[in-house]
Amino acid sequence: MVKREEKRNLESIPVGSLGIIPLNSCKTLGEKVNSYLVEWRTERENEHKTSLAFAGYQRDSYILNTKVPRFGSGEGKGEILESVRGTDLYIMVDVCNYSLTYSMGGYVNHMSPDDHYQDLKRIIAAVGGKARRITVIMPFLYESRQHKRTARESLDCALALQELIKMGVDNIITFDAHDPRVQNAIPLHGFETIQPAYQFIKGLLTNVKDLSLDSEHMMVVSPDEGGMSRAIYIANVLGLDMGMFYKRRDYTKVVNGRNPIIAHEFLGSSVEGKDIIIIDDMISSGESMLEVATELKNRKANRIFVFSTFGLFTSGLDKFDEYYNKGIITKVLTTNLIYQPDELLEREWYISCDLSKYIAYIIDTLNHDSSISDLLIPNERIQSIVSRYRNGEL
Repeated sequence: MVKREEKRNLESIPVGSLGIIPLNSCKTLGEKVNSYLVEWRTERENEHKTSLAFAGYQRDSYILNTKVPRFGSGEGKGEILESVRGTDLYIMVDVCNYSLTYSMGGYVNHMSPDDHYQDLKRIIAAVGGKARRITVIMPFLYESRQHKRTARESLDCALALQELIKMGVDNIITFDAHDPRVQNAIPLHGFETIQPAYQFIKGLLTNVKDLSLDSEHMMVVSPDEGGMSRAIYIANVLGLDMGMFYKRRDYTKVVNGRNPIIAHEFLGSSVEGKDIIIIDDMISSGESMLEVATELKNRKANRIFVFSTFGLFTSGLDKFDEYYNKGIITKVLTTNLIYQPDELLEREWYISCDLSKYIAYIIDTLNHDSSISDLLIPNERIQSIVSRYRNGEL
């Protein structure tokens, strides 16, 4: 992969000295991204690196020293402990990291997405407009599930995007936004939602050795109509058929704020004897994903592989253990874009897809003000890894 990176046309002058601020919620991912950048920039031959425009180009670390301390009341403040003047700043935040805690009135509080979002704003406020450019990398888009208004209700995601822009953020980079149309809230500013399709395919092909990648033996399924575009893309690049479930709901009742699902209805050709990829943007409790897997097994599907960008597992892992032991699911692949507890990483059925190198590519390229189009459309890389898999090179 380093060879591919070296081919990138990054001879242009950097926008500014590179600075990364991974908030505590994103510390592990931020450190991995930083180590790639340090390695690449040390190796990269560049005749201009001694010039003034490239000052501070090669450093031991691009992570800036910051902290967000809390008072006993639970209030906080953001502090940046070194200069950010003229810096091209990339702030990374994981709003789903519930493992972090703070003390409030003597009680231990777990940090919610609201707390993480507030800390992000504190750091942006601490920059005080001195940075050359601010890019927020927020893998799980804050409040992205509240993306549209169906009654008298708040439009939280749109409000958050507008608030960040008003605070001076130039670009927002997220992964697999629940509904990309939410960017209509900030039509004149940078917003990228990136699909980790290549990393999923790489994770599957690296860990499962006996797959037949053709439409007779494999199929891609979307668990609902909202995720159709993801399934269509994966099916097209792998040359597979696709199917879709839709949820039949009882609109006469409301349970826990939602209309209960009566049944999952399937649209598509026969799944009998085929390996199935179910793809969705997130596993929340995982209930509907497991119901869909059960429905597919009832239709005599072979192995079932679940792709999901964000593994929240809000109801724990026991259900997934149970369904794995029953042979209903074979593998679950999610990314390291959000917090992963140790007990998840230890599960036999779990495959983690690392996106740190991908984020490092994006930061490196954007810092040089170069195009990231080829990074956003991974067709070539997918075809390359599929042909290597077929040739037994993986």
